[in-house]
Amino acid sequence: MELENSQNNALAKLPMLKLGEYEMWEIRIKQYFQIQDYALWEVIENGNSWVPIPVTAPESGPSTALKMTVPSTAEEKICKKNDVKARSLLLMALPNEHQLTFNQYVDAQSMFAAIKARFGGNEATKRTQKALLKQQYENFNASSSESLDSIFNRLQKLVSRLAILGVVTPPEDLNVKFLRSLPSEWDTHVVVWMNKPDFDTMGLDDLYNNFKIVEQKVKKYTGAINDEKNLAFLTTSSLSSTNTINTVNTGVSTGTTKVNTASTEISTANFSDATVYAFLSTQPQGSQLVHEDREQLHDDDLEEMDLK
Repeated sequence: MELENSQNNALAKLPMLKLGEYEMWEIRIKQYFQIQDYALWEVIENGNSWVPIPVTAPESGPSTALKMTVPSTAEEKICKKNDVKARSLLLMALPNEHQLTFNQYVDAQSMFAAIKARFGGNEATKRTQKALLKQQYENFNASSSESLDSIFNRLQKLVSRLAILGVVTPPEDLNVKFLRSLPSEWDTHVVVWMNKPDFDTMGLDDLYNNFKIVEQKVKKYTGAINDEKNLAFLTTSSLSSTNTINTVNTGVSTGTTKVNTASTEISTANFSDATVYAFLSTQPQGSQLVHEDREQLHDDDLEEMDLK
């Protein structure tokens, strides 16, 4: 019951006219009228079936023929009612800024013709639109993040708009365009299907359904490759960080060795104890190195340095 109600609501939704999409709107508005009430579309397509009745002016007045614009028979009343309803729906389907302009048309048939002349475009605009759509078809491509459904639907919409303008795409060309627009992870399947003997005559829907079967496999394979790449990148980054730390530590150790060497050379030189102490105090880790180097000096050497 809920599904039926949702379908009825979808059918009851009036298709709104959007700029640049008149051809598609014309198809949808025709379907809408035919589903809602076919008599509404008949009024738009064939016009009113009732004819104003000529009447004669009173004898006292001028002898002129007048026309009665009110339908008289039951059939004419029904036709007039359908015309008013169809005209109102057409007016509601237009953008707000255009409703005042088209409100001047008194019947549905003349209003529909005016809408087509305004938004349908002339031959020059159709040629421009056709060239633009052809360029979009030639440059059609897809990214790795786009799903197979999205790629197929975009291509189908583009081909449908070309078909409305009279451009028919051969099945072989359409299949090749679809396969070549797929991301690189589909390359293996693309090569296999392009070498199939019935590839030239296969419909795009059949090709899409066959690729839909293996879509999950392709996604899993691509995901596994991406995981391996990420793991390799993380491992390389970790090793690079460890090597950098080791290099820094080696540099620090080398610097300590140089300081110790300098301290040893100074201890054997002919300087006073105070001079040696002052020099070592200026080196890295000064206090600890001074204490250690003083312990390494012999008492006789200290006395000799004091005498000199």
